[in-house]
Amino acid sequence: MSWRYIAQRALPESILDWDVPLTLSSNPRRELSGPGSLTGTIEPEYARMRGADGKPILQEWATKLYLEVDGVIRWGGIVTKTSYEGAKATVQAEGLSCYPQGIPYESHMISGQRITPRDPYAGKDKNFDGWVDGKKGIQKVPPPPKPYGGPRLDVFDAFRNIWAHVQSRPYGNIGLTLDRHDLGEKLGAADGSDPWELAWWDSPDCGASLDTLARTTPFDWREEHTWATPGGNQISHRLLLGRPRLGRKRTDLRFAGDENLVAMARPEGMGEDYANEAVVLGRGEGRKMARAQVTRFDGRLRRVATVTDKTLVSAKALRVRGEQELAGRTQALQIPSIQVVDHPNARFGAWQLGDDVRVQAHVPWIGDLDVWHRIIADEVSADGTITLTLRRSDSFHY
Repeated sequence: MSWRYIAQRALPESILDWDVPLTLSSNPRRELSGPGSLTGTIEPEYARMRGADGKPILQEWATKLYLEVDGVIRWGGIVTKTSYEGAKATVQAEGLSCYPQGIPYESHMISGQRITPRDPYAGKDKNFDGWVDGKKGIQKVPPPPKPYGGPRLDVFDAFRNIWAHVQSRPYGNIGLTLDRHDLGEKLGAADGSDPWELAWWDSPDCGASLDTLARTTPFDWREEHTWATPGGNQISHRLLLGRPRLGRKRTDLRFAGDENLVAMARPEGMGEDYANEAVVLGRGEGRKMARAQVTRFDGRLRRVATVTDKTLVSAKALRVRGEQELAGRTQALQIPSIQVVDHPNARFGAWQLGDDVRVQAHVPWIGDLDVWHRIIADEVSADGTITLTLRRSDSFHY
């Protein structure tokens, strides 16, 4: 495989170096619903690693870094940390989706706001006899209008609004575009009983708010970096949104021992983390605290996991959080990761994060294992091997 690392100034986007002499310390890692990361070193000191403006080419929060393999961009991110020791420079980078972390939300967004209409008869029964003043025996005071729910936002609209807010601030546009389709699920209750709100006066963190939306709904997202035009020098950045998940069942791919599977992490169960019941504690205190109890009994002794998340209010949100917790705790034996090579069973890059793939291997004490797993991260090595991080497909409840 032909590798090269490309450095680009973040603002404005202009190529700084087409072949950064980077030596990997950790393989470029892509993550499902996460930014991924890359760490490398440069040694000795290269004069060309300083730009025409005198600034280092690899500068924290000022340089985008890409890995191109055989003409295809396989990883992209922004330099977040650099350190120097003698003639050696160490560079850490994370995917562009790390950018909103730590940035405050400075606006106001609400979905399903409780609206109480003005009562046209308010103050027209000053003697409280139940009749409109001056119309006793003629017109009774009607009940006040009932509150109702205001406009509601699709979950993906709220997610896009936060990203738009981040990129609308001065020097904040990282050039990331988001899919435009809707999830089909609205935030807040239709009757206004449980509005969803993001307000600057609560000092919310944009990154944390994005993560909470994706986790509690739930849905997937994935970064993608591609050449804007073949043979050009402009790179497009896209955030793909899953409805409700990304990826598909890949019956055309297979990972099997003695074929394309060259190494496998030790299969594992849940051990002391096993649970078949979840208690979720949400907003509020004491007896008024929001609470849900989710069970998934499977013939084993009762084991309980307690989760506290003060951002949760509605019964649905609490239940979804409980189901998520159990999905990760009641799974049977799984293979945490495998190392594979390019093979007709599964060509390099043929899969996408979120895909379900079949893993077949012989495991001592267990025998032949044939289980569908979901790809939640991948790492490519310069020697041509690829490490896939996996979770059992049936451990996802969406």
